[in-house]
Amino acid sequence: MAFSMGSKGGAMGEINVTPMIDILLVLLIIFMVIVPVTPKGLDALVPQPPKNPQKEQPNDRTIVVQVEANKGGEPTYKINETPFAKSELQQKLTDIFSTRAERVMFVKGDDDVDFRYIADVIDIGYAANVQHIGLMTPKILAGQ
Repeated sequence: MAFSMGSKGGAMGEINVTPMIDILLVLLIIFMVIVPVTPKGLDALVPQPPKNPQKEQPNDRTIVVQVEANKGGEPTYKINETPFAKSELQQKLTDIFSTRAERVMFVKGDDDVDFRYIADVIDIGYAANVQHIGLMTPKILAGQ
């Protein structure tokens, strides 16, 4: 059997890739326009230093909910050093923040407390209509 490789003969089929490249470029431009340029992440507020460092900030407006470890396994809860049961936290926080324009609360937990208890306090804060909840950490001393 022999094959002939001459230019005379039947029609040759070749794919014209130019229209495919045009379609590819148009689709690339469409997807670049559709996809948002800046991804949306979590909104985080960075603490700012006080504007006037000599003037002391009043501390009576700050609400700190402390979650402390207990020997029995269940933690104890305090709002500004006043102990409360977990079942009373939402009602007390709702009462506190019902008259305030600034709805900011901080949560401070011991090292021995599971994070699920801290997350419960955060959920209770959001249920009490607190808009911003911050987590307090121990101060890191220089040189350690």
